[in-house]
Amino acid sequence: MPTIRVEMFEGRTPDQKRALVAALTDACVRTLGSSPDSVQVLLFDIARQNWAAGGSLWSDKSAPPKPDGG
Repeated sequence: MPTIRVEMFEGRTPDQKRALVAALTDACVRTLGSSPDSVQVLLFDIARQNWAAGGSLWSDKSAPPKPDGG
């Protein structure tokens, strides 16, 4: 049973999450020969103030990307 963990900044819409889950599931079915029901996808929405890169919080960096672009 493939399990995919996705960590991303909060702010995606439910429709965007549905599309992502469908695409990841389809990729597992095509690539691994899994059945769709066996693919588990875990989504974790992380606030920008709880994620850092290069020694800086993302909340301290430039404006967040628009939900449809990143």
